[in-house]
Amino acid sequence: MNTSMNWLKAYVPGLSVSGKDFGDRMTLVGNKVETMEDLGENLEKIVTGKILSVKKHEDSDHLLICQVDIGKETLQIVTGAPNVEVGQVVPVVLDGGKVKVDHEGNRPEGGVSIHNGKLRGVESFGMMCSIEELGGDRNFFPEAPERGIYIFPEGTPVGEDAPALLGFRDILHEYEITSNRVDCFSVVGLAREAAAAFGQEFHFPEIKKVGNEEKLSDYLTVELKDSELCSRYTARLIKNVRFAPSPSWMQIRLRTAGIRPINNFVDITNYVMLELGQPMHAFDYEDISGKKIRIERAEDKEKFVTLDGVEHELDSSILCIKDGEKTIALGGIMGGENSMITDKVKNVVLEAACFNGTNIRLSGRKLGLRTDASSYFEKGLDPNLCEMAMDRACTLIEELHCGEVVGGMVDCYPVKKEEKHLSVSVSEINNLLGLHLSGEEMKAYLLPLEIQTEVKGDSLELVIPTFRQDLERMADIAEEIARYYGYDKIPSTLPSASTVGGMHPNLALNRSLRHLAEALGYNESYFYSFESKKVYEKLLLPENAPEWQQIMISNPLGEDFSVMRTSSVPGMLQALSLNNRHKNKDVKLFEMAKLYIPKSLPLTELPEERMTLTLGFIGEGDFFSLKGEIEELFMHCGLNGRFRYDGNCEKPYYHPGKKANILYEGKVLGTMGEIHPDVLKNFDLKERAYVAVLDLEEVYPLAGDHKKYTPVAKFPAVSHDFSLLVPLNVTAGEVEDAIREAASPLLEKVELFDIYEGAQVLAGFKSLSYNVSLRAKDHTLSEEEINKVRGDLLAALEKIGVKLRDM
Repeated sequence: MNTSMNWLKAYVPGLSVSGKDFGDRMTLVGNKVETMEDLGENLEKIVTGKILSVKKHEDSDHLLICQVDIGKETLQIVTGAPNVEVGQVVPVVLDGGKVKVDHEGNRPEGGVSIHNGKLRGVESFGMMCSIEELGGDRNFFPEAPERGIYIFPEGTPVGEDAPALLGFRDILHEYEITSNRVDCFSVVGLAREAAAAFGQEFHFPEIKKVGNEEKLSDYLTVELKDSELCSRYTARLIKNVRFAPSPSWMQIRLRTAGIRPINNFVDITNYVMLELGQPMHAFDYEDISGKKIRIERAEDKEKFVTLDGVEHELDSSILCIKDGEKTIALGGIMGGENSMITDKVKNVVLEAACFNGTNIRLSGRKLGLRTDASSYFEKGLDPNLCEMAMDRACTLIEELHCGEVVGGMVDCYPVKKEEKHLSVSVSEINNLLGLHLSGEEMKAYLLPLEIQTEVKGDSLELVIPTFRQDLERMADIAEEIARYYGYDKIPSTLPSASTVGGMHPNLALNRSLRHLAEALGYNESYFYSFESKKVYEKLLLPENAPEWQQIMISNPLGEDFSVMRTSSVPGMLQALSLNNRHKNKDVKLFEMAKLYIPKSLPLTELPEERMTLTLGFIGEGDFFSLKGEIEELFMHCGLNGRFRYDGNCEKPYYHPGKKANILYEGKVLGTMGEIHPDVLKNFDLKERAYVAVLDLEEVYPLAGDHKKYTPVAKFPAVSHDFSLLVPLNVTAGEVEDAIREAASPLLEKVELFDIYEGAQVLAGFKSLSYNVSLRAKDHTLSEEEINKVRGDLLAALEKIGVKLRDM
């Protein structure tokens, strides 16, 4: 938001600081100044002059010789401007003066110096200049000619500072206003802040109750049908409207804010919007059918043409302003072509309302419309501002003789917004800020902000004005005090809290798993949490697969980002495919991120967010290398027990014979496997790919630092090798389980060291060779103990169809 210092000084007369000091102080109190522009920079020795005579140059067909009265003297100036005439008052740059822009439109850093000289042999003492050379823009000076010098209105005195008359002796500051400070999106709001920042008196603009003896109710009725989307609606009638240019002071202020002056009536509505932060709208009274205004939602598929001539299709979520028959405006966004103000209008209905900010933003986005008015309403305005803005506009209308204000105002205000009452502790504020201020000192900082304050012992009893919607609790009041006390004056102190912070165990585990995955050769990747439904079709999922229970995004960026992911596999396969297409070999990627699992659809509560660790690779490696890496990751988590791998994994995107559920203490911690060849084709992967998805939410409760010191064994171990004939339908895991159960508690280690299938083994069997190590902690094992364990072991194996192989 750009704001003129001269405009601010109208409400803070005692403000007398440089533009830089002003910007620095305003930034320190929380109203960050982004940029500063001195409009008068490089405009030197420029005065108004009256052209007394004009004659042609004898040696030129386009130059003119003018005699110009600048008050103290008459100067001869040679010009090529085609629009000069006797009696005109124009800007004149004197010898040694400067303008901002040269004839080619360039803006040199130090400006353009003007000196006396000769043109075709005739002396010229200065230069008459155009609005562009002064740094102006014809868009904001519609009276300026397309080619030629700028001409002041008739009656402008000579010898005056021309840039000052045009509003160029001013400094503009551009502010970065946070969305919670709606009151600062107005000149009055910033003036209030400036007055408090510099300890000056704040003067609110003069507002009067005006109107003739007539009653508005005889002309117009208003019905508010949706108070949820419009909390307040006010309207007044202006009769016998007279259009004319607005006064120069108003035009100057509008130009500094980047608004082009149009006429007195339009300029007043724009001026009030900038001054008070309340947008207004005007309707042609003659176009209002039934002399009735209704505020209600649009009909579904209703067609409406806005002021810009574009037809829009509406729905019931959009608030409309209607007359007795039709829609005449989109509430808070834009008026309609069917009620627009033209030069022929005689009577005008003026509107000031407070619309629901969220609805305005959503409606504007839906229609592709964003206007100055909607940008204000989106932030959530104070409904008590409506009457103030209406009275201010009507005051200006009468002062500028724009029309006759009919007495009375229609005011639909179902639930009045009241001031908030807040009680805060002086000591708590001091503890929070690290200060030692008294209640009276705090009161002195709050009163200039129009926060009524009463000190009662250690308590401040506050009445918060309705325009300060951001003040809700003690911390907000502490911030207000700190802003004006001065952040730079608050001493640096260490926190007084005794609590020792630390990283949550789950976060610490995540970090260590990341480091270990990187040590295993994996590179961390990030995939989108929003995906397309189409990628799940590539996974060969059945219709009842849980992955299809997806949360739809209500306003997606596109179809590719329309659902929240329920599986991390599509993202991993897309990343591996991308690397494969770019000829990258031996790619190993991992991602640690969340899946979003709804508890029910449609959503009635927030979904479950499950943290997962996904590993994937192409190139060097296979199912068993992936299995080893997974076990190393789990051992790092403190899971030192035995893992089992169940081949009955129901994920169809894995290869039927190379997949498994990962089991630990009866819980499924994840899945792993080689990707199905058909899925590889769907993702355009030319190589075998292996993926594991580990459910960290199941790992967290089991993880921990379970490492214990075990002394070096004092007694020898006994080692035996067993070559076993195992039925093909019995897994190595089942054999190992039987060995462990039979040999416990003397079993120290069991290791599979050979697998063989071939002609030397009976049909329907395979050969598995194990090394079994036994040891007792407190004595040397006897032969009797060893034989007993051996017998128990063979008996347990026979129960599952396993027997010793004849060598």
